[in-house]
Amino acid sequence: MMDYWPWWAGAIALASITVLYHELVGRRFGVSSSWERVVHWKVERAAEKADEAATADAAAFEAALIAATMEEFGEDGGGVAVAAPPAAPPANDAPVSAKLPMTASLTLLTMILVGAFLAAIVNGRFEMRGDMGPDFADIVVDGWLMWPILFLGGTMVGVGTRMAGGCSSGHGMSGCSRLHPVSLLATSVFFGTAVAVSVLLWKVI
Repeated sequence: MMDYWPWWAGAIALASITVLYHELVGRRFGVSSSWERVVHWKVERAAEKADEAATADAAAFEAALIAATMEEFGEDGGGVAVAAPPAAPPANDAPVSAKLPMTASLTLLTMILVGAFLAAIVNGRFEMRGDMGPDFADIVVDGWLMWPILFLGGTMVGVGTRMAGGCSSGHGMSGCSRLHPVSLLATSVFFGTAVAVSVLLWKVI
């Protein structure tokens, strides 16, 4: 019998991650979207450079416009309203819609792996193995067929989370905790489907 950590410890950890990630980063916590960004790192890096160039161009244009206005009409603008350059917002007050750098997504995924490794070490259950365990072998398949099935399943999960706009972390944890209608609907669909498939595998087949 496998010993698990207390349910309340997992609940506290998940709640802390969900709340702190939103408060510190200003975005919804999500794993599938982070993984997608890392996989398409070239596209993401090009988008980041384009955003940086657009921001720099806008700031340079505004500064040049103010300088030209003052040069033409004087320091007081000669009765023409001259707006001062807007103050830069504090670093910790980034808008929710601001796009995170790709390094943040890579850090999130890396820390998930590191945290899982440390948890297995501390709990004394770390083990190197090349299969998915006896339950997977009994219910699904064992041997070399395991790999193409895992690849196909992973692809279907990726396509599904892309179509749904999030996964169990983005919709189930972050979205449902803030009562987003889309997240409530998406979570009920994919968890309901998981329950139905589990009943089909364990009770019917």
